[in-house]
Amino acid sequence: MSTTVSAPGTGRASGGTGTPGPAREPAAARRNTDGMAVASFVLGLTGLLVFNIVLGPLAVVLAGLALHRGTRRRGRALAGLGLGVADLVVLATLVTANGTVSWNLSG
Repeated sequence: MSTTVSAPGTGRASGGTGTPGPAREPAAARRNTDGMAVASFVLGLTGLLVFNIVLGPLAVVLAGLALHRGTRRRGRALAGLGLGVADLVVLATLVTANGTVSWNLSG
């Protein structure tokens, strides 16, 4: 009795038989890209309020990766990308206006 184990990232059995491995790899990869799209949206939205110096670029990178890998949540990834860019615009505005990277509500 022999068992075949799928080699990581190949989708083929490691036993050398040439039979395809489990078809779960594309679904798992797609699920990861969907998570990246949602994470970019949440980080971009949060970055408008706090830590835009970190969360903005992170949202842009995650959205770009999700779009490049073909997420099913394309709209969410594009929204995350837009919010990440908005975070960077807010950051640039704050640095230009106040010379700081924090909000100043007292005027």
